[in-house]
Amino acid sequence: MPSERSDVVIVGGGIAGFVTAYYLTREGVSCVVVERDHVASHASGFAYGGIGHLGSSGSPGPNHSVAALSAALHAELKEVLADENDIDIEYRTKPVISLAFTDEEAQAVKANLAWQELEIGTPARWADLQDVLEIEPRINPAVIGAIITEGNTNLHPQRLTLALARVTERQGMTIRTGTVTGIRREHNRVTAVTLADGEIATGRVVLAAGPWIGQMSEWLGVNIPVQPLKGQILRLWASGPPVPGSISWSSQYATSKPDGLLWTGTTEEEEGFDETTTEEARSEIMASVTHMLPYTADARVVMQTACLRPVTPDKALLLGPVPGWEGVYLATGGGRQGIFLGPGIGRVTTDLVVGNPPSAPIDGLTLDRFA
Repeated sequence: MPSERSDVVIVGGGIAGFVTAYYLTREGVSCVVVERDHVASHASGFAYGGIGHLGSSGSPGPNHSVAALSAALHAELKEVLADENDIDIEYRTKPVISLAFTDEEAQAVKANLAWQELEIGTPARWADLQDVLEIEPRINPAVIGAIITEGNTNLHPQRLTLALARVTERQGMTIRTGTVTGIRREHNRVTAVTLADGEIATGRVVLAAGPWIGQMSEWLGVNIPVQPLKGQILRLWASGPPVPGSISWSSQYATSKPDGLLWTGTTEEEEGFDETTTEEARSEIMASVTHMLPYTADARVVMQTACLRPVTPDKALLLGPVPGWEGVYLATGGGRQGIFLGPGIGRVTTDLVVGNPPSAPIDGLTLDRFA
């Protein structure tokens, strides 16, 4: 017989798991978060931490409603976490400077300009070469212009997740270290989560284990098409003042963080569950950052990290119940925007678990779209 019991068991100790636990415990629901390693030990601990609608997996698109919800919830969580004086989540608002070096790139960055202002109220404008260099004279003068987007935020993903975990523990959540090996059910209703060293009796389970959720298909007898997308990031020491904003070009970025380093990346690699850093990725990232900011050619690499983001075949979120399993829910698929989308994922998942209408529509984000 199971020796432990909880209203809800959440599998995965990253941003999606802890935000879900945060909102569930506020509803008076007891939660256990099961994590194989430690809090924010994978993507949530090594992500970039950009908070905004822009991005390769952002809006417009199927994630838009959850993204809009997340933007509002991040602002609320910032106030909640402000009391954790010894954990500064480094919530900073700064402009995004999206560079264009060719006419084709200029057309691409301008494509969402009207949508950004009308749909999400984000002030954005086109800036020519002279305007761009007035903002940051160290940008490559080969640029023909940029979109300047105001109101985007940057934060420290690992500290955000750690602070959330601490606040949620005070609300009654329990963190359980262990390896989940399966899920039990009776008449399609989940009854327990099995671990390598025991069981936890429960009637509801949230799978928030990032790309590892795909490996749970065998337990569930349902194909869950989630795969890992490896991303590597460099943290550089470069001489001179901080960069005044987040510089982006195509899928690459560079921004100064409060640690005094320039964070830059990233790669998109289909390498399975390999989380090792590589020289090839370092060279690729350095080539991109020196193209954007030539002064970084002499920068020193202080740290190189790699993480695995969960992605679906259509690059959209994967939320909602698992067919054939009453009480089992999916909370994954954030890809490169997992930190940004985390609060929306957690809020919507909480709504589904407690039986409330979801705070954002999830049409097109459920598993049945892959049937």
